[in-house]
Amino acid sequence: MATPSKSVPDEVSIPRASFRTVEADGVRIFYREAGPADVPVVLLLHGFPSSSHMFRELIPRLATRYRVIAPDLPGFGFTRVTAERDYKYSFDALARTVEAFVKALGLEHYALYVFNYGAPVGYRLALAHPERVTALVSQNGNAYEEGLGDSWAPIRRYWSAPSAENREVVRRSVLTFEGTYFQYADGVPNPERIAPESYSLDAALLERPGVREIQLDLFLDYASNVNLHSKFQAYFRGYKPPLLAIWGKHDPFFVPAGAAACRRDTPNATVQMLDTGHFALETHVEEIAAAMHRLLLQFAA
Repeated sequence: MATPSKSVPDEVSIPRASFRTVEADGVRIFYREAGPADVPVVLLLHGFPSSSHMFRELIPRLATRYRVIAPDLPGFGFTRVTAERDYKYSFDALARTVEAFVKALGLEHYALYVFNYGAPVGYRLALAHPERVTALVSQNGNAYEEGLGDSWAPIRRYWSAPSAENREVVRRSVLTFEGTYFQYADGVPNPERIAPESYSLDAALLERPGVREIQLDLFLDYASNVNLHSKFQAYFRGYKPPLLAIWGKHDPFFVPAGAAACRRDTPNATVQMLDTGHFALETHVEEIAAAMHRLLLQFAA
């Protein structure tokens, strides 16, 4: 009788992320990076209340072909802003810091993946330097009034009347463990697919001294992004970047109408709806990675 082969199967090469920091705009920016140094760049910009940790499963799926870079925004994750920096938290400031980060890494061209808060940050980068953006992936990253869901109601009241009372309502309704879990689980048919360390890490980082006040300042300043919608849309019309809008269709914050609206200004945009909620990468990373590869293989330079 023949002896069964005991040979070891060929090793499958899976890119691993490196964890790095760089000084930019007076901020010590933490970022994840994977992939060769001499291939096209994909810049991943996270949202509230997450960090580059949300891309932990996407990065290796892209880094076989691309140099993938995902920073933590100031006020999030493991990026450090000293008290001496006297940082004023606004979306303009976040965009300036990311632009300084891009310069520090010497990135001349990149495809942008934007999610949630990463969208108004990334769109500001695109407005400032449209020639750098090779393609744009919007995963629940809104630029249209109709894309704002009913869950924005308490924050809209805060915009219209930024009183201590309305600030406290937002604090109690959003900046809690339950509020964080809601963002991950609402609209997800199978919540057991969500890794518990995702929302647990976000909730733990919100507990750090001063972080809730930073987030409340950014909630108030989000109105500045709504005021820029027309400029973002003009960028889409003027430059027509290769665009993939891939959204969790049950997102209570950025609803599907925001993705559909992309076609008004970018008629060739690909719009894809996923049967999940806000944090679509938690349940549909394979589908998102595949859609990104299809887009980037056609257009990224």
